[in-house]
Amino acid sequence: MIKLLSWNVNGIRALDRKGEFDKIISQDFFVLSLQETKSQESDLNSKLLNPIGYSSFFFSAEKKGYSGVCAYSKIKPLKVSRGLGIDIYDKEARVLILEYDKFILFNIYFPNGKKDQVRLKYKLDFYREFLNYLKLMKTDKTIVITGDFNTAHEEIDLARPKENSKFSGFLPEERSLLDELINLGFVDSFRLFNKNGGNYTWWDLKTSARERNVGWRIDYFFIDKKSVSKLKDAFILKDIFGSDHCPIGISLEV
Repeated sequence: MIKLLSWNVNGIRALDRKGEFDKIISQDFFVLSLQETKSQESDLNSKLLNPIGYSSFFFSAEKKGYSGVCAYSKIKPLKVSRGLGIDIYDKEARVLILEYDKFILFNIYFPNGKKDQVRLKYKLDFYREFLNYLKLMKTDKTIVITGDFNTAHEEIDLARPKENSKFSGFLPEERSLLDELINLGFVDSFRLFNKNGGNYTWWDLKTSARERNVGWRIDYFFIDKKSVSKLKDAFILKDIFGSDHCPIGISLEV
């Protein structure tokens, strides 16, 4: 049994300054996937680059202090891939793929579409390219997809669905792309174990929304349908702070 964790840290160096990196790295996990690291490897101290007991893998955006993903793994993967092979997305460093003996792990920071229509189109196009990537994959291994999807799927996944129905993050065209992911044969792991509302992974810091639990569930672990029997638990670590997101995780039999 292994535990996989994922967290949009909203800046890995800021997380370290707050003392929260030590808390998450001390969790018993096989792989920790981070999004929105906002750093170049040259900016990081030795603890962030090479925490004791883990191999680290980084993918940094061309623009400094922006986007980026990384992963800490107890063993070295068989293969590490960075990006989808499409420059317009890869320069923002949004996809890190780790392949192991029994499973393939996608760590993804999906774009945010709230800024304007240009970024909304960029987000939707990114989703479509990723879905096309999955359609072309040929593997018998378990596929796990995690990260910040920047989209709440169903009304149960955010505190105020009606008020947000016309805003990016809960638009019909965004939600339909998560439907398409499910139609491709993937399952929202958390909803296999918890079908209740009030379970969120992101809160607006400016309005103290976390204290009132007025949030969104936009961070996910999806797993391919044939491997659902290997999934033993899915959870949200809402009591770990340091970011506007909280970590999420799954327990997997491999």
